[in-house]
Amino acid sequence: MEDKTGKLFVVEPDDALRDHITALLNDAGFEVSTDYSGGMKAVLAFNPDVVVLGADPPQLDCCNLLSEIKASKHTHNIRVVMLSPGGPAERTRGMDLGADDVLSLPFESHELLSRIRLQLRNKSLSDELAERLRLAEENRNGAQQVITAVREERRILRAGRLATVAVLIVAGLVFLLLYRRSQEQNTRVYAAITRLQTGVLTHQQLMEPSRQALENGERGPSQAGDPQKLQLQKRSEDLRSQIAGSRAENSAVLQSQLSEVENRLLKLETEGRAAQTIIRSYEPSVCLIHVGLAFRDHITGLRLRYAGLTSSGEPLADEKNNPLLGLTGTGPEVHLDIFGTGFLVSAGGQILTNHHVAEPWWQNDEMKEMLDQGLEPVITEMTAYFPGVPHGIAIHTEKISSDADVAVVKGNVGELGIRQIALADGRHATVSGGPVVLLGYPTALNAILARAGSETFRSIATATNGDPRQVMEELARRNLIRPVITQGHIGDVLPDKIVYDAQTSSGGSGGPLFNNEGKVIGINFAMLREFGGSNFAIPVVYGKSLLKP
Repeated sequence: MEDKTGKLFVVEPDDALRDHITALLNDAGFEVSTDYSGGMKAVLAFNPDVVVLGADPPQLDCCNLLSEIKASKHTHNIRVVMLSPGGPAERTRGMDLGADDVLSLPFESHELLSRIRLQLRNKSLSDELAERLRLAEENRNGAQQVITAVREERRILRAGRLATVAVLIVAGLVFLLLYRRSQEQNTRVYAAITRLQTGVLTHQQLMEPSRQALENGERGPSQAGDPQKLQLQKRSEDLRSQIAGSRAENSAVLQSQLSEVENRLLKLETEGRAAQTIIRSYEPSVCLIHVGLAFRDHITGLRLRYAGLTSSGEPLADEKNNPLLGLTGTGPEVHLDIFGTGFLVSAGGQILTNHHVAEPWWQNDEMKEMLDQGLEPVITEMTAYFPGVPHGIAIHTEKISSDADVAVVKGNVGELGIRQIALADGRHATVSGGPVVLLGYPTALNAILARAGSETFRSIATATNGDPRQVMEELARRNLIRPVITQGHIGDVLPDKIVYDAQTSSGGSGGPLFNNEGKVIGINFAMLREFGGSNFAIPVVYGKSLLKP
């Protein structure tokens, strides 16, 4: 960035709100401009790091500036923080239109500043990476030009021009050294953009997240309704005591309050019984999906590898402790281990999950950086682990939806006796405010190992040396794989999504969302902690369309 404090461009039609935002940003030390009289030309002239845009996403004509910024190669890296009236639906619409972040009006001043600082940090990292890639590409092109020139001279010039050729060869060697240096720079670029990889986990790296989970008491699912139930039971007892000692004129009011509390308790107990029925019936049918991912150069076919390993088995690293990667290293291949959830929906072994689980690079910005470097993803394995089955089941992708984040994967489960899960019919099965039960594997290995207990996960980590595939097989062998169950209620029903509040996290993608009739109404696909704990599920109709012959 040109200015360490950040350059912010504020576009807000409401004068009072614009003045308030400008004052807030100026006080925080940012360089601010509000001169939008020239439209997009004004944005280009000011060259901001972040645009604070007041907009109402349902009114598409208000978002022309957002579209222009993200469509232009000169401005697409400018971060856009949208200020929008409304709730989750409007925020989601703003993100779909291309905003980097959306904040509801009215907003808290400190939250706006915090989100702007986050976008500034992200842009700074992105700009640094782009510059490094540009320099590496220039070095590569320069070396290639010299090599081409040497080859051309060799073809044209013959024995009588050996001296000239010798000079060119020397020059070529110099540039080859520069090319080699550029390759080393590329190696560091690969390292910087693949920090999400977990292909070489040490014993200690595997144990640490699970140890933290144990210390935090995250040992398993809790019944979401229990705290509320205990509170209502106490309230009921208090009201009964008050009724017993009250005068006749107050008794009717207290009795009405008691009746309301008792009805809410009955509703909770009914929902709890429905949840227990779902758990008993379908817990064995919800699997943990493990996808192993490697990367290869699309021209040479060479796989991305670690440059080498130290004597202790750790990847060789640069001065910033980033692992050194390349296409010709002596170390093992770089593997990503992706986890998600799926559930059996047919006797033929069809399993519903998310598109981004079956193809982890789909709409993944972090992986896109790798793919832009000429690498392409390769699925090395895809395995489903069902509760009670002592080994993984090899699966493969059968179909992927073109309309939603849904996919069907398939494996040979015919002889395992796993029950297929019933899918709901029609929109009447999904009612706003209705109770829901979510099954899945949030945080994947961490949650499973934490529930297993400290001694068990320590012995597993030691026996497997942290290799994710061996860990999964060992967990299956010990019958420790089972989904987490959470309960909640539907907040909103939209044509393409269901909003609900049952808790989940990374790894829970693809989990089945049940209504109180024990039928799947949705497929979990997103969590939005910053939006009041709301999570999204795709209506199951999108999954059912993939199951048709």
